[in-house]
Amino acid sequence: MISANLLTLAFFSGGESAQSGPLDVNYGLILWTAVTFIFLLVILAKAAWKPILKSLNERENFIKESLNKADQARLDAEKLIADNKTSLLKAEDEAQKIIEQSREHAEKLKSQILVESKNQAKKMIDDASLEIQRKNAEAFSKLKEQVAGIAVDAAEKILRENLDKEKQIKLVGKYMDDISKN
Repeated sequence: MISANLLTLAFFSGGESAQSGPLDVNYGLILWTAVTFIFLLVILAKAAWKPILKSLNERENFIKESLNKADQARLDAEKLIADNKTSLLKAEDEAQKIIEQSREHAEKLKSQILVESKNQAKKMIDDASLEIQRKNAEAFSKLKEQVAGIAVDAAEKILRENLDKEKQIKLVGKYMDDISKN
C-alpha cells in the first residue's frame, strides 16, 4: 500500500524527485496533458468541428460542381466542334455544287454562243452568196445586152457596107478590140 501511496503522490506531485533525468516518466504531466487534450477535443467538437466539416463539405461540393460544369463545357465544346465540322462540310459541298452549276452554265452559254455565231456566219455567207449570184446575174445580163448591142451594131455596119471578106475580117477585128477595151 505504501507503494500505491508513493505512486499516487508522485503522480500528482508532478514527479519532482531529486533524481529526475530526461528519460524519467512523469505521470502527472501525462495526466494533465491527457486531460487538456480531451478538454480541447470537447471544445473543438462543440465549437469548431461542425463549421470545419461544413466548410470542407461546401468546398467539396464546389469542386464537384466545377468539375461537372467543366465536363459539361467540354461536351458542349465537342458538340459545337462537331456541328462546325458538319456545317463546314455542308458549305464545301454547296460550294462545289455552285461551282459545278456555274461550269455547266458556262458550257451551255458557250455552246449557245457558238451555235449563234455559226448561224450568223452561215446567214452572212448565204446572204453574201445570194448577193454574188444576184450581181453575177446582173453583170451577165448587162454583158448579154452589150454583146447583143455590139452584134446588132456590127451586123448593121456589115450590112451597110457590103464589103468583101478582107474588109469584114478587119471590121470584126476592130470591133473585137473595141469590146476588149470596154
